[in-house]
Amino acid sequence: MKRIHRAGLAATAIAGLAVASITATVQAAQPGSGPASPVAAARANAAQLGLGDGSDLVVRDVVTDADGSSHVRFDRTYQGLPVVGGDVVVHQDKAGKARSSTGGIGKLSLSTKPAVSAATALAAAKTKSSKQQLVVFVTNAGQSKLAYKVVSEGRKANGEPTGTETYVDAQTGKVLDSWTTVNDDLGSGTGLYVGTVGLDTTKSGTSWTMVDPVRGGNSTYNAGTLYSDADNVWGTGSNSNAQTAGVDAHYGIAETWDYYKNVHGRNGIANDGQGAKSYVHDGAYVNASWSDSCFCMRYGDGDASQGIGPLVELDIAGHEMSHGVTSRSAGLRYSGESGGLNESTSDIFGTAVEWYAANSQDTPDYVMGEEIFTDYDPAVNYIRRMDKPSMDGASADAWSKSVGRLNVHYSSGVGNHFFYLLSEGSGAKTINGVAYNSPTAGGVTVTGIGITKAEKIWYRALTTYMTSRTDYHGARTATLNAATDLYGASSAERAAVDTAWAAVNVLP
Repeated sequence: MKRIHRAGLAATAIAGLAVASITATVQAAQPGSGPASPVAAARANAAQLGLGDGSDLVVRDVVTDADGSSHVRFDRTYQGLPVVGGDVVVHQDKAGKARSSTGGIGKLSLSTKPAVSAATALAAAKTKSSKQQLVVFVTNAGQSKLAYKVVSEGRKANGEPTGTETYVDAQTGKVLDSWTTVNDDLGSGTGLYVGTVGLDTTKSGTSWTMVDPVRGGNSTYNAGTLYSDADNVWGTGSNSNAQTAGVDAHYGIAETWDYYKNVHGRNGIANDGQGAKSYVHDGAYVNASWSDSCFCMRYGDGDASQGIGPLVELDIAGHEMSHGVTSRSAGLRYSGESGGLNESTSDIFGTAVEWYAANSQDTPDYVMGEEIFTDYDPAVNYIRRMDKPSMDGASADAWSKSVGRLNVHYSSGVGNHFFYLLSEGSGAKTINGVAYNSPTAGGVTVTGIGITKAEKIWYRALTTYMTSRTDYHGARTATLNAATDLYGASSAERAAVDTAWAAVNVLP
């Protein structure tokens, strides 16, 4: 997570996103059984809208509403090459008639023959990695260029996982864009932070393992070794016991799974019913991360000398896994304003997971990561605050033309502030024992609609309307559309979305 804030302490970290795609399998309608499949209709609609000829569109996801309307998300190819940033969502009614589209690009016309070699691209990316691929890269400005995608992965000197995804112009050899490929974030048993909780485990011979048979096989490891125990009673609440942090991690992945399943109807991170892995005691670093390449979380042990414990707190776990949800839906690019939205989305859903779990040992709030500090005080020790993000000394409270040039950990403040305002409203108040004061741009007054409605609006906007290059003004449109879908065009909820964006200076 972007920053650890503490009175007298500021440690900076980076975060990244490994973009991956999945293919949704949709059963086409049989002759005489009704309308054509949503995918077939969407391909035809995309071609009519000039967003692809149909054959160059690869379905990534399909969302079908209760009234039969559908939203088909495509990735695009060009002469067999992936088009990075060319993703589009086609929105259509139950009869398959196009209503609108989100994202996408027009007709492509460019050479697929590179003028520079792959070796030149690797040198430009400053890596010895052999993982490179020729693609069409769509810049944040909407320009389409033949490029080499260069991916490197490894470990920092302290053992923390790291990696980079770099796009090098295949005609000039210049770097077009680059971001990290690891979400390098701050980030029955008794855990460090959650108290004594129930854990779903699997019997293996005469012992039990931390493999969740209820939730797709989610599994938790002590460094690289799967946790096992003879009596199925895990941890002691003390960090000196190696199982204790594993309890928090195993509980965190279960609560996040249940949150997405029960609140949003999502079946696991990738919506395919498959579990993920958690690695605790991954190294002596102050961070946590999600990586698509291993479909896993990694949690550092913190730094006792700074009064920071293992980074397995519940909202951090929810944050990390939500990076996976984003990569399997909108795929928000990890640079510019879309990168800030990516980070903000993880903060939003990490917070929402905490509110969903309602664990008495980790009281729900709008403060990220406060439990990892030995000296617990959410007023001064935290990773981030959503009511006034600038309290960490770097995050943006409101949008400006320069927001997209900030580190994504700091530009995320705009989305975080919007979500807090939409949930709780502006002004000074105390919620669950934590004092908040949320000033707004231009002194706009916001009346909150509650986190239960706010989280549903954001999830629908993410999974239905946002695409990889969505910026804050695009997010405004996406959430207004989502609020209209869920609550109506004349609803108080839609009006609140509009007001909350105005309060962070995102205007029409």
